[in-house]
Amino acid sequence: MPASHLLASFKADSAIVLGSGLGSFCDRLSISARIPYRDAGLPESSVPGHAGEIILASLGGTKLAVFSGRVHLYEGRDPADTVASVRLAATSGIKRIILTNAAGSLHPDFPPGHWMMLTDHLNLTGRSPLTGGPHFIDMSEVYCPSWRATFASAATSIGMPLHQGVYAGLCGPQYETPAEIRMLRTLGADAVGMSTVLEAIAARAAGLQIAAFSCLTNWAAGLSGPLSHADVLHTGKLAAHNFSNLLESVLRSD
Repeated sequence: MPASHLLASFKADSAIVLGSGLGSFCDRLSISARIPYRDAGLPESSVPGHAGEIILASLGGTKLAVFSGRVHLYEGRDPADTVASVRLAATSGIKRIILTNAAGSLHPDFPPGHWMMLTDHLNLTGRSPLTGGPHFIDMSEVYCPSWRATFASAATSIGMPLHQGVYAGLCGPQYETPAEIRMLRTLGADAVGMSTVLEAIAARAAGLQIAAFSCLTNWAAGLSGPLSHADVLHTGKLAAHNFSNLLESVLRSD
């Protein structure tokens, strides 16, 4: 059976896109199938920490299509490539999507190792996956308020710190300068990363219900010491356990 047909026939309730270092989330899943991205016609990432496979699985009795890894603009990809997994999820009949990423914290009360749920975003990439036509999509409430309330309540119930704030999406691949971080704080950003915003735009255009989470893996430039991708992966792996608990709690209550 073609990979796209297998995904559609699985009839997943939700899709999840995993960011850098968050692949260990899959350790908690009851896995039915693994589909390499190449077999599904999806672009593969060249970045460590992005496995490049669709995992069809269940958690808390809910069927999930987990997209383990993503491609980024900084890899030389077009916006359409960066949202290919989101569009595949939508065409496969999935109605809800959870986007995750590794991000640097700009907020003094949001320390590394914690999670931040996105309330809004700043698309500072200068790109859009909707370019090419008059796709005037309303972006007033990208991240579903009712779903956010459910996640916030669940986090409180399991004793998990879950911050809420604004994510700034930049192109990368270089980390930001201290001056750029000061600019982003002035603009109202609480975390910064190199993904997610284009996926959220595409998901919104496809009519998907969206929730998004940043694993705060490091302090942003100028707020601590030098930044490294290895530290991002290490912190993401440690924090994935808490996110698994949160997701399982929410899915069991659906």
